[in-house]
Amino acid sequence: MEMLSEILHEPETWVAVGFVMVLALLAWKGAPKMIGDLLDRRSAVISAELAEAKRLRQEATELLADYARKAAGADAEAQAIITEAKAEAQRFSAESRASLKAQIERRARAAQDKIAQAEAAAMNEIRALAADGAIKAAEKLIAARMDDKRAGALIDTAIKDVGAKLN
Repeated sequence: MEMLSEILHEPETWVAVGFVMVLALLAWKGAPKMIGDLLDRRSAVISAELAEAKRLRQEATELLADYARKAAGADAEAQAIITEAKAEAQRFSAESRASLKAQIERRARAAQDKIAQAEAAAMNEIRALAADGAIKAAEKLIAARMDDKRAGALIDTAIKDVGAKLN
């Protein structure tokens, strides 16, 4: 009995008795069922969050793959645009060179034509000046060698020939 009395005087004994009573009270009021339900609900919430996370991860993976395909397509399209632009630039360069060459040839022909016209005009002017000079020289020679008697005879002959030439 003495041992029992010693055990009852120990504070740890009363803490253990209180703990057992709290546990018994909780068991009697259905605490394990409440705790189990609470844990089940928490488990369901965590499972739903995990499923949502998996779904979001799958969606993110699909979006990443889609963006990677689009990026590859954009790179290919950009490369095609660059290639087309280079080809267009080469065509434009060739057309510009051909146009410039044709324009230079036209201007050269026009310049040659102007030079030829200027040469022809100069030659015509020289011929006209030479003809005028020859006419003046002939007039001077005729005036120097012609006397009134010969001039009258030439005029009479010319008048007679006019009638024959008009009919």
